[in-house]
Amino acid sequence: MQKIASFTVNHNVLEKGMYISRIDGDVVTYDIRMKKPNSGNFLGNGELHTLEHLLATYLRNSNYSDSVVYVGPMGCRTGFYVLLRDAVSYKEAISLVRDSLKYIAQFDGVIPGSKKEECGNYLEHDLNGARSTALDMFRVLEHTKEKDLIYKE
Repeated sequence: MQKIASFTVNHNVLEKGMYISRIDGDVVTYDIRMKKPNSGNFLGNGELHTLEHLLATYLRNSNYSDSVVYVGPMGCRTGFYVLLRDAVSYKEAISLVRDSLKYIAQFDGVIPGSKKEECGNYLEHDLNGARSTALDMFRVLEHTKEKDLIYKE
C-alpha cells in the first residue's frame, strides 16, 4: 500500500502551527499542530476531548458552518484535523481557526455536549488544559500568513 499523505511529512522538523495537509477535490484538510511531535509533551486525554467539543462547536456555529466537513483529533495527540470546503480561502481559514482558539481560551461555562446523554465519555474533560493549549496556539498563529501553511522540509 502507498503511504498516506500525513505519514510523508517529516515529523522531526514539524513545529506547532497550521498547515495544509492535503487537498481532495473541494475539501482542504488543515493540520492544526498544537504540540511538537515526539517531544514527550502531548495533549492529555481530557484536554484533547474538551478541545474537540469546543472546537467543533465553534466551527459548526461560525459563518462558515456550511463549509465545515470534519473536526477531529489526531491519534498521536499532537493536534487536530479540520476539513473545510475550498469556498473558505486560506486567509479565512487561518482567521477562523485563530478565532476559535481565542474563543476556547476564554471559554467559561458548561462544555457543549458534555452531559452523559450527549457524550460517550462525559467524565473525561479538562477545561483548564484546553484553555491553556488554546491560548498557546492562538499566540502561535497570531502572525500566521498563507505562506506559512506549507510544511517545512
